[in-house]
Amino acid sequence: MSDAGVTWAGTHTFGAARLVMARSIEEAAEVLRSADGPVRALGTRHSFHDLADTEGTLVSLVDVPADPVLDEAAHTVTVGAGTRYGVLALWLEERGWALANMGSLPHISIAGATQTGTHGSGVGNGNLSSSVEALEFLDAVGTTVTVQRGDMDFHALAVGLGAFGVVTRVTLDIQPTYQVQQSVLAGITWEDFLADSDHLLAAAYSVSVFTKWGEPTLEQVWVKAREGRDPAIASGWMGGTLLDGPTRLVDGDPADLTEQGTPGAWLHRLPHFRLDGTPSNGDEIQTEYFVAREDAADALRAVRELAPAIDPLLMITELRTVAADGLWLSGAYGRDTLAIHFTWRNLPGPVAAVLPKIEAALAPFAPRPHWGKWHAFDSERIAAAFPRLADAREVFERLDPHGRFVNKHLTRLGVR
Repeated sequence: MSDAGVTWAGTHTFGAARLVMARSIEEAAEVLRSADGPVRALGTRHSFHDLADTEGTLVSLVDVPADPVLDEAAHTVTVGAGTRYGVLALWLEERGWALANMGSLPHISIAGATQTGTHGSGVGNGNLSSSVEALEFLDAVGTTVTVQRGDMDFHALAVGLGAFGVVTRVTLDIQPTYQVQQSVLAGITWEDFLADSDHLLAAAYSVSVFTKWGEPTLEQVWVKAREGRDPAIASGWMGGTLLDGPTRLVDGDPADLTEQGTPGAWLHRLPHFRLDGTPSNGDEIQTEYFVAREDAADALRAVRELAPAIDPLLMITELRTVAADGLWLSGAYGRDTLAIHFTWRNLPGPVAAVLPKIEAALAPFAPRPHWGKWHAFDSERIAAAFPRLADAREVFERLDPHGRFVNKHLTRLGVR
């Protein structure tokens, strides 16, 4: 076993025989040409299990220069796959450009986030993968392959779990820079929220609800209003109180959070955490399920029935929306989506025991799990949750017929 280390939160210890920290795409290609056995790409380690692991060689591209290339006419930027979103965001903002959305953490790599269907928030905003216009990857013998939006295999590969190759560069849609104001409300009741969940979730460009399940009120609602588009949120809206001053998430330092109360550039408001701050708690386990937005209120009511079992293990839940897309393994494939996220205390046994109960409660609403986070789905349930899984698997098998990028996680879930 190599000293490949652990995932970001320490929830999985990598068992790969070797870890190569590539400093160029050519060096990564040489790994594929020379290594014996399977290979998997490793990003910024923000998964929570063995999705990125292998018995063979791990190759990381986080040290490969970002080398961004801006195409203003096409409204795109092409950048190294291991680049962190926050690093690209700073580069774009300096040139007057922006991304449509970002995740909670700007610390995550572009390839890792897009390959797993990770997302930001907003009823009109797709997940981060939906902004992928093209990607370049190394195949099993180290040859560079490019696939673009509209190509035959694109819908399988944009959220492809690294099951077909090592992604090296990604082309993303961009737009002119814009301003966002982030406001935080407290005191909105669960009752008022569930009576008209869409009213709250669609209140601004991006909305996040932070809460526990057994309390009568939502702890905090973060409203990220895009300047020139969204109405101002004032105290009293939906019965809530607008908080004055920096707020705290769980036991974190407010200084690690993006600024609230005043307008600022998109990259300093859309993520919850600052690039130069500590991302989230760290000593945690994460789980996330996606259900159709039209089922939001009923799905949330079902989970609330489990509050006595959930809340003692929970740091915080976050509720967000994601617009529908056509990417086969996306959690938002074919339906506007509510994301139900759990940040758990680092209690592996009790957390593993409560997940089947949550999944049973959500079963009437056809939940899909986040690919990079803990869940209890087996291959049969994964196939039912992702209706184009068989089509995606056919693409992966065709592009990688000898299973160079297969691992136990992918076979366990029936992806390979």
